[in-house]
This record gives sequence, C-alpha cells and structure tokens, in this order.
Amino acid sequence: MKISMYVMAALYMLAGIWHFVRPKFYLYIMPPYLPAHTALVFWSGVAELALGIGLLFPATRVWAAWGLIALLIAVFPANYYMAIGEKFQAMSPWIRWGRLPVQGLLIWWAYQYTK
Repeated sequence: MKISMYVMAALYMLAGIWHFVRPKFYLYIMPPYLPAHTALVFWSGVAELALGIGLLFPATRVWAAWGLIALLIAVFPANYYMAIGEKFQAMSPWIRWGRLPVQGLLIWWAYQYTK
C-alpha cells in the first residue's frame, strides 16, 4: 500500500507543477460561470502540490488525503464542463465523459489514506 501512496503523491505533485508549466490547458477547461480563472488555476496547482507532499509524511497524511478529496470534489465542475461543453465536442467522448468516473476512483484512492 505504501507504493500506491507514493504513486499518488507523485501524481498530485506532478499535476500541481503542471498547473504552472501549462496553465492554458487548465484555463481552457474552466467553466465560464466560475470567477477568477487564473487565480483558481494557480491555487488548485498549489493545493495539488502541497497535498501531494503532505501525503508523504505520516503527520500530515490524513489531512492531505481529506484535502485531496475536497479538491477532487471542487474541480468536478471543470470535468463536467469538459464533458458537456460545446468547445470540447471534437474530443473523444471516452476522454470527455471518462474523466467523471475517474474522479470517483481518485476519491476512493485518497480515502484509503484517511485512517
């Protein structure tokens, strides 16, 4: 189970860094009804990076796992927008709609570290 935790931590840290390397992608999938797109992309990147690091330490692991669950719920509207949004229709439906159940799996995976 430790390998799984390290994989999860690495994935979130890389995803967090990616927010700063390629912010245009994240800005592109932001639903128009949300305010401050640039700030939301920045802070969600900071959160992913910090929570990924938090998973690595026993003292912060439980809090980091709960934080990831909250973050995954918070970013769900962007994934839903990507699934239904007009500008994404050229993408494969498997990619657009497949992201939604993956969110549930990621929440379940993070939940494994809340105990």
